[in-house]
Amino acid sequence: MVHRISFRIMLGFLLLFPCSVLQAQNKALGSELVAPGSPYSPGVLSGDTLYISGLQGTDPRTHELPKDFNREVTNCLDNVGRVLKDGGMTYSDVASVQIFLDDMSNFSTVNTIYKKYFKDPLPSRTAVQVTKLSLGAHIEIAAIARK
Repeated sequence: MVHRISFRIMLGFLLLFPCSVLQAQNKALGSELVAPGSPYSPGVLSGDTLYISGLQGTDPRTHELPKDFNREVTNCLDNVGRVLKDGGMTYSDVASVQIFLDDMSNFSTVNTIYKKYFKDPLPSRTAVQVTKLSLGAHIEIAAIARK
């Protein structure tokens, strides 16, 4: 009887242990990019994959958006770069990008700036127009990267 209970306990531990190890591998990154008390992580490193939340072009120190759209796009991509760096990655590790714009007439401007950050082979990409972004932002970018 003692052997059966011990075996069941050991088997349960062995079955649950890998799950707890996988959960422990998640690491939040880029906390300096969000205002204190914000309920999300700018990036989560899970194993070799980095999931970057939709980031806006806010200044990491003031958390304010610039008035100039070019500066907003540049800040947005710089913020993505900060999370990549925190995860030990670069723009060349990005596999997928999602761009949310409040006005698609700004898409060519985004592409001009985007090309300065991403080189061949370019990541897959989705770009959509949305009705409104938080904080009055005009652009938000999310990404997935893998080492």
